[in-house]
Amino acid sequence: MLRYTLRQLEYFVAVGEAGSIALASEKVNVSSPSISAAVNQLEKEFGLPLFVRQHAQGLSLTLSGRRMMEQAKLVLKEAGSLMDLAGDISGSVRGPLAIGCLVTFAQVVLPSVRRSFETEYPEVRVRQHELNQSEIFSFLRRAEIDVALTYDLDLPADLQFVSLLELPPYAIVNETHPLAHLPAVSVDELKNHPMVLLDLPFSADYFLSFFSQIDTKPLIAERTRDMAVMRSLVANGFGYSIANVRPLNDCSPDGKPLKFIPLAGPVRPMRMGLLMSNDADSASIVRAFVGHCTDRLQAGRFPGLGG
Repeated sequence: MLRYTLRQLEYFVAVGEAGSIALASEKVNVSSPSISAAVNQLEKEFGLPLFVRQHAQGLSLTLSGRRMMEQAKLVLKEAGSLMDLAGDISGSVRGPLAIGCLVTFAQVVLPSVRRSFETEYPEVRVRQHELNQSEIFSFLRRAEIDVALTYDLDLPADLQFVSLLELPPYAIVNETHPLAHLPAVSVDELKNHPMVLLDLPFSADYFLSFFSQIDTKPLIAERTRDMAVMRSLVANGFGYSIANVRPLNDCSPDGKPLKFIPLAGPVRPMRMGLLMSNDADSASIVRAFVGHCTDRLQAGRFPGLGG
């Protein structure tokens, strides 16, 4: 007779991946004592030490623990498949859904989409992860997320992409920038001005490709991996930047006005969409989320993106 639960296995995997009870507690939003008790119960039930307790370094998996965690992940995946089958049979959508989102637009898109989805499907439990493009690929391949909102940047063949929205690039400048008065601006006009580069995996290559098309390089004055920091640097005169998301509020985080100027010339727009494994849409909960995003876009209610 089984004397452990799927929830205990979930907590065990969370601790194994996080390397500490405290970090696992934050990840699954459960108190540390509850997670600690679950791990202790599993060790008692299996008759094996799953972790080496190192007070300074946290917890590390034993050899037995690593093998048990691999199997626990398989059990949890199969349990999720059972939940999907039950949902297909009953016509209901329920269970856990892990959503990733590209960090550059997570703050303006994901919370609203998540809220409307959970309102429509109250039996779904969502966990969200803000990631760069490289991390999204890794998280999907390791089944740490089920689906991700991202751009069509260097998409690998083993993942499928559902396009939602085309987003052309903008040059972002402050009000006193020499180009601020222009209705549109070319890469050739930008090349001699200092640039604040949004320096994220794949995204940076996309922005820099505009300059390689005219056989030149931008004058990179500042680099940042944070969208909000980039906008504040631009607003305070450290240079222009380029982005594809134009928020509804054309101000930097410190309240200074920004100008978003369409980028002219042969510059490829990016497409925002949903990225997932090739068999992910066989799960009813993933299909429901894809359908929800598509319906909101068609109804003109996709959040946080200005025209």
